[in-house]
Amino acid sequence: MKVDDSPYQGYLYAYPHKTAYRRLEPRRALSEVWRDEPRDALFGYVHVPFCEMRCGFCNLFTRANPAADQVTAYLAQLRRQAAAVRESLGEDVTFAQLAIGGGTPTYLTASELSSLFEILSAGFGAGSLPLSVETSPATATPDRLAVLAAFGATRVSMGVQSFIDAEARAAGRPQRIGEVMRALEVIRAAAIPVLNVDLIYGIDGQTPASWQRSLEAALEWRPEELYLYPLYVRPLTGLGRREHGRDGWDRQRQELYWQAVSVLSGAGYSQLSMRQFRRLAPDKSDYCCQDDGMVGLGCGARSYTSALHYSFDYAVGISEVRAVIDDYLARPADDFRYAEIGFELSAAEQRRRWLLKSLLRAEGVDAFAYRDRFGSAHVDDFPQLGELVSRGWLSDDRCVLTAAGLARSDAIGPWLVSGPVREAMGAYVPR
Repeated sequence: MKVDDSPYQGYLYAYPHKTAYRRLEPRRALSEVWRDEPRDALFGYVHVPFCEMRCGFCNLFTRANPAADQVTAYLAQLRRQAAAVRESLGEDVTFAQLAIGGGTPTYLTASELSSLFEILSAGFGAGSLPLSVETSPATATPDRLAVLAAFGATRVSMGVQSFIDAEARAAGRPQRIGEVMRALEVIRAAAIPVLNVDLIYGIDGQTPASWQRSLEAALEWRPEELYLYPLYVRPLTGLGRREHGRDGWDRQRQELYWQAVSVLSGAGYSQLSMRQFRRLAPDKSDYCCQDDGMVGLGCGARSYTSALHYSFDYAVGISEVRAVIDDYLARPADDFRYAEIGFELSAAEQRRRWLLKSLLRAEGVDAFAYRDRFGSAHVDDFPQLGELVSRGWLSDDRCVLTAAGLARSDAIGPWLVSGPVREAMGAYVPR
């Protein structure tokens, strides 16, 4: 893979990707997996694999419109998993940050959400911790938002994608602008401190003028955060099954990206990554993804320690997702005390993950923290960073991406993936 190929080669939101995970033989007891790990400042995540619809661009682990009894069964199983995981980790474990994602957690009814928060509290000790919850225009209703506020949610993230109906439909998201506006009104009325709005650029038919309209419509609500995603068309998604010619698509996405950077910086937003823009300083948290672990609950959640990342089976196709959910629901509670599918990180892979999770952020690599953790210099461990410097994408000290480099994060990230991880991902058979 060449770093100067398309700027849009892949979103490296985690390293390694789940397609590199394999069955662990033998399976690993969580009590052993976590025994020697730091036990404070962890990230707790709960996955709800249900949505009211499957968007055309979505390759997340989710099922649209499940039967009501399956939702009930999922919450019951989630409660069993939370108890088994908490017991395996021990009572001294503490968390610094929590999130509920999916899927769409607010697909659940208000009553079901209350049950979910009770599970969250039992598993992670929720209370005064920063807590983020994902929602959608159709499910951000007053009764649901009241539950989120009552249980102390500090951030709500909603995928709007476009404030123009025709563009939303072109992205495989049949929503109406009136529904979006009502949802934003409900979220603001709930007085949850942080609102994040997701937008997508590169949609068929989108122009600089229409993109400007969406940016300005979002800014009218003064969201504390905005995430801007370039559109990807991936296998097994709704858009992936359509035939489209996209000549000049890379150029279009780059132009719309730079337009958004200009608009948001002019509106007082700081750019934290290629995707993330923030208007206000974040809530204080002791959690650092480079150094601290994550504990996930639910059949689509990943967990990670310094040396082992694990989850349940990975799937994108509709029938395969259903099969994984069915398998999760059928498991005896004792199964949740083990990691069965995962990726064991060698010392070299631990260094690479730390570098990637730092480099693709605007603040870049803390060279002193890297040396303190690994006993070596990142510039010596990764001499290939010199190529990024020569292209003007990385600072001379090889710590911080330039503005041009940040814009190419989706090429730089995949380019830095190791050979073994790339080989494992390439051997994965999509399902």
